[in-house]
Amino acid sequence: MTRLLPNLLKAKKRGGQEIKHTKFGPLNDELLKIGKGKKYFIRTYGCQMNVHDSEHMAGILEQMNYTQTENIALADIILVNTCAIRNCAEEKVYGLLGKYKALKKINPGLILGLCGCMSQEEIVVERILKRHPYVDIVFGTHNLHRLPQLIQEALFSKEAVVEVWSKEGDIVEALPTVRHEHFRAWINVAYGCDKFCTYCIVPYTRGKERSRQPNDILQEIRDLTDQGYQEITLLGQNVTAYGKDLIDQKVNFTKLISEACLVNIPRIRFTTSHPYDFDEQLLDVFKNRSNLVEHIHLPVQSGSDLILKKMARKYSRSRYLKLVEKIRTVLPDVALTTDIIVGFPGETNDDFLQTMSLMSEVEFDSAFTFIYSARPGTPAAKMNDDIELTEKEYRLQNLNNLQEKISLNKNKQLVNRKVELLVEQLNAKKPGLLSGRTRSNKIVNFQGPPTLLGKLTYARITKAKPWSLDGELLEI
Repeated sequence: MTRLLPNLLKAKKRGGQEIKHTKFGPLNDELLKIGKGKKYFIRTYGCQMNVHDSEHMAGILEQMNYTQTENIALADIILVNTCAIRNCAEEKVYGLLGKYKALKKINPGLILGLCGCMSQEEIVVERILKRHPYVDIVFGTHNLHRLPQLIQEALFSKEAVVEVWSKEGDIVEALPTVRHEHFRAWINVAYGCDKFCTYCIVPYTRGKERSRQPNDILQEIRDLTDQGYQEITLLGQNVTAYGKDLIDQKVNFTKLISEACLVNIPRIRFTTSHPYDFDEQLLDVFKNRSNLVEHIHLPVQSGSDLILKKMARKYSRSRYLKLVEKIRTVLPDVALTTDIIVGFPGETNDDFLQTMSLMSEVEFDSAFTFIYSARPGTPAAKMNDDIELTEKEYRLQNLNNLQEKISLNKNKQLVNRKVELLVEQLNAKKPGLLSGRTRSNKIVNFQGPPTLLGKLTYARITKAKPWSLDGELLEI
């Protein structure tokens, strides 16, 4: 029985060990037989990286001959892919596991697995082993390619199989993938983060920054283009740090995305970029390549220099604003989005007002806003969190009210304009109503035929709302 538990001290260390690039599989006959006649269900929480991890796990399970089911009661294996960014996300998972316990009673052969970022935390695994002993498999973010072997062991084990690597392993290429959309795709360019912002658990749960080889990334883009995909998003905890560990390659994110833009795919996005690592030469790529869309997600987190320093964000308010000014000088129509945390330990009302004033000055198209959530093991968790929850909620509401006004004003500027849309969704309740996304990442609802799903089209904006737009389909 495997019992490899996470270790926070090991996860914090950054060594100079070489990261090897290997390939997945092939699976032996015993592993290929495990899923025959069986069904799987994956529940995913968290960021795009988690979503893409679930796509890989689905691919692995289908290679083992499992088939997907949307009816969880029919599943023979359930995997819960977790997020550790905020405490509320973790509590949801614990509650979900309690509900799944009843399914184990109905189907004793059901395999229940916990994976993702929560699994990388010591206190989480300890709690699972003590309070949720019916969980059969626990594995982390570094070894999802080991899923077939872990399932095989769980089938014959009377106790939970726990295999969580505290140190990142090799970069595994050629992982099978099940993408549920056949027009948009996520592509990892890098894993992990070395920024160690004081509030963030990701550098521990995802490990040190490791970049994929550029040729592997570009080949994946070519393959998706050949399959008819219309849009790709290049993923990383900090994509703008891409290539820093590939010293012999002399490649950075600007060079990578320049080459990616040469592939004949209509749209290329990327997320998430860190202001400290943002290469201003990247703006030339935006200016000269039509398939790199006009949207940049640039998390600021706070408008106060004091709080930015306590967060270890490595830039000042003025440096961030200068970067925004340079971006808008080169790309006047760019959509800027951001992340902001309110109620960080020690944040005074003046600090908060500085965040409000930054939001007013930049005029973000939208913002993901959060109340600070202490993550055990991070430096911020040891800081004196002396702000009442009611005050944090008050600040968040004020921030959201301001952003709503800004977003509405930004969207009003698009009324009567022609926009390109990638049609993403059919409205199940209102036949004929479609949703598409602009190049600047705004949702537009419009009437049209279902045959447009997954295709590029054009619409004229007729009405602006804070979080979406209405439009009318244009004849092409």
